[in-house]
Formats: sequence, C-alpha cells, structure tokens
Amino acid sequence: VKSVTMKFIVASVLVGSAAAFTSPSSFSGAGLKSSVSNDSAMKMVTGMGVNGFGRIGRLVSRIMMDDPDCSLTAINAGSATPDYMAYQYKYDTIHGIAKGTVEIDGDFLVLNGEKIQTSRCRDPKEVGWGALGADYVCESTGVFLTKESAQSIIDGGAKKVIYSAPAKDDSQTIVMGVNQDEYDGSENFVSCASCTTNGLAPLVKAINDEFGIEEALMTTVHAMTATQAVVDSSSRKDWRGGRAASGNIIPSSTGAAKAVTKVIPSLQGKLTGMAFRVPTIDVSVVDFTCRLKKATTYEEICAVVKAKAEGEMKPFLGYCDEPLVSTDFQGDVRSSIFDAQAGIMLNPNFVKLIAWYDNEWGYSCRVVDLMKHVATIDAKIAA
Repeated sequence: VKSVTMKFIVASVLVGSAAAFTSPSSFSGAGLKSSVSNDSAMKMVTGMGVNGFGRIGRLVSRIMMDDPDCSLTAINAGSATPDYMAYQYKYDTIHGIAKGTVEIDGDFLVLNGEKIQTSRCRDPKEVGWGALGADYVCESTGVFLTKESAQSIIDGGAKKVIYSAPAKDDSQTIVMGVNQDEYDGSENFVSCASCTTNGLAPLVKAINDEFGIEEALMTTVHAMTATQAVVDSSSRKDWRGGRAASGNIIPSSTGAAKAVTKVIPSLQGKLTGMAFRVPTIDVSVVDFTCRLKKATTYEEICAVVKAKAEGEMKPFLGYCDEPLVSTDFQGDVRSSIFDAQAGIMLNPNFVKLIAWYDNEWGYSCRVVDLMKHVATIDAKIAA
C-alpha cells in the first residue's frame, strides 16, 4: 500500500480542434477563485487526468492548478498546438486571466513553472495514462460517456474515469453533497451529472430531508452554452434550439430534474423540469416549485436551508439574503446558492424556491471535488 502522505497528480487531456495561435509563446496571468474541497484532510498520492479542453476542461485545469492537492502533469489535445492551448488557458471572457504564469516549451505547457506534457491523440487509449501517472481521468469531451466508450481511457492505463456530464448509460451518478457516500470503489466509471443537476440537487435534498416532497417541477433559466447557435442556424432535432442564442429566450428540454432522482431515489416519479435558454453568457438559476408533505412557513424553510448551508452542506449549498443578480454569482464555487428574497409561498404546503449556480465555474469545482473524493475512497479501500 502506498503512503497516504501524498499529493494529487493531475494529467489533463484536451481533445478538440483548434487553430494554432501564432503570437509569442510566453504568457502570464492573474488570479481566479479556487475550488472548495469537501475533505480538508485529504493527503494521498494519486495521479489524475482530464480528457477534453472545452469550457469545462479548461476551467477544471485552472482549478487543479490553483489547488494544492492537485498537480497537472499531462495534456492531450486533438489538434490544438501548445501555443494556442496556452492562449485558451490564459484568457477567458467570463472568468478572466488565469492565475500565475503561462508559457510553452516545445510540446510542454509551463503553468506556474510546472512543465506539462502535451500530445495530440484522438483515441484516449493512445495517451498512455498509466505511463503518465494518471490513474483518475476526468472525461470532458462529451464523447466518451458510456462504459463501453470510456473503456478506451482505462485501456490507456487509467484506473477510473469521471464524466463531467450526464452518463449516457447506467454509469454511477454522484452529486457531491448529496450522495457521495454511495461511491464504494466498485465502479470504474462515475458521472458528475450536469451543472443544473448540481445546481438543484443540494437544495432538493435539504428540503426533502426536512419537510418531505410530494411532487415538484423545476425550471432552469440557463445561460447560453457552446451547443447553441450564435445567429439563426438549423437544428432538425430541436427547431427552437437552432435559433440565435444571443437574441432569444428559448424553451428547451432538460433531463436535469429527473437526474436528481438518480441521486435521491425516493423522488422518482415526483420531479421533472424544463429549461429556458437566455442570452447571458454565464450563471443560471433554478426555479423549484414543490408541494411539501409537512406544512411549514417560508421563514422556517429559510432557517433550515441557512443552517445546512452553514453546516453539513457548506461546501455545496449556499444561502443568500441580499438582492443580488446573476453576475454577482460569477466565480462562485458552490453548487447551489439559495436566494431567500426571491422565493414565494402560496400556502404552508406549496412553495417556490430559487437557487443560483455558476454553471461553468461552480460545476467545474464539483468535478475536481468528485475526482478527489473517488481517489480518497479508493485509497482507503486499498489501505
């Protein structure tokens, strides 16, 4: 058994296409907020990786570089050259300039003085995760979301794969702060669910544990994402989804609410939802309307959520009693921030609750937290 006085080694894989950035290959940057870990006592040597360098992959990489428990060692890019990867890493329209220095040295990215090997493999198996010391890999390309497809990452030497998206099969789903205790080390493939499921589930758990939920509907008012069109385009699958994201409020389907029942099985058949895509670039908000089993007051609900947010669910559930708007939550590391001033109650058993979430940064923090949690449990089992 390896020593438990160790540090996380994180190998990041970037799979995606990009044109080369031809500016000078020396970069420097300024800071961002770091992730909140749910296990401050974690001290173990574990190699990790992230497969994909889109919105989530880049932010996950930033969080890892800013987390003393993480060490990024390798990056695989589908076609992006190191200089363009450095540019993408350093500059972000929403989250600002990356903390520390960003440079390149041949095929190495040099972040905060740490050399990170880059490669360009379309098949994750070819990365050679084991040889790079990456035992745990975060899959954030959106391509390898089944046990069968993600097996190529295992075949490349990794021990476990964590999806930064909902699984497309029966892979285990874990939402930190809700059902992380269900991970027992037996699963090789674990999904972190979606940003909206993470934005909803902690609040649902807090309410259901205290008052019980008879039935509920959720609506997420969701910021634009890269899957949408900049101007009117075409989408045979979703006609409305093909319209310009920057100029419309677009009704859309979402499996996020039903996915909550994967992590809170007692709510199966009692919860569903939909989405409105709106022309903002980051931060979303869930409207959770539910019928409660136990009669209560809105003040009591606020008191319960506040107590949980300041106690057992602190890293994941937040409480806000200020009149804030979406941009005020940019860079917030919490999964779900309850807005005490925005909710309303019709009667003692019927209430509408509101929770904000940074669908990029907050979710990326949870991906890293889940990777660390999985590695911690595995190490305890091995010991």
